[in-house]
Amino acid sequence: MRITHLGHAAVLVETGGYSLLIDPGNIDPAWHELTGLNAVLLTHLHPDHLDPEHLPALLAANPGAQIVGEPSIVEAAAGTATGGGATVPELPGAVASAPGETTALGEVQVTAVGGRHAVVHPDLPQIGNVGFVISAPGEPTLFHPGDSYAATPDGVDVLAVPLWGPWAKVGETVDFVRAVDPSHAFAIHDGHLADRGRALVIGRIGAMASVAVHDLNGQGPVSFPLERQA
Repeated sequence: MRITHLGHAAVLVETGGYSLLIDPGNIDPAWHELTGLNAVLLTHLHPDHLDPEHLPALLAANPGAQIVGEPSIVEAAAGTATGGGATVPELPGAVASAPGETTALGEVQVTAVGGRHAVVHPDLPQIGNVGFVISAPGEPTLFHPGDSYAATPDGVDVLAVPLWGPWAKVGETVDFVRAVDPSHAFAIHDGHLADRGRALVIGRIGAMASVAVHDLNGQGPVSFPLERQA
């Protein structure tokens, strides 16, 4: 499995002969020119995970890519959603993936987990959010949680760890990483952090959760093995 962190929550996953892009948001343009994608996975409606301005061009450049999204995203794209106020572009052929449902992309299995975005404040509506568990024969299993720590699936080899958001704090992140207990971890959801802040949070989470949390910013593709790190 090869992982490329393309800024904030955007992650390119290459596994089982397929290329999957998760959460192309509006924080970083590093994903804008991608081609050769087999799928685009969308965890929830927030623009830092789904960029309504630039996503259509990405889809036009990748006409064969299957779109898999949290159900309210697909409803909004089809014009059937009520409320929420989010802008969602047309998503031709999009598949709605509710918690517990699996989408097959060749031998790659994409299973949605969770269901709701983490609470930012009780006064704000709690929108839908699914995390994606991605697996392929003979490859590590990746978990990208979107914006929630509610789901802690078993058998995760590689965990995408959100570093900061208005819905999270470091103590909750540590407990989440401990509960998932991955073999490997790397930082995401870090687009609002300066370099020094990113390093501080990565170090704290890694030390308390007893797993190395890698900073893949600007590193290009990084291969992850099945084996747990010593």
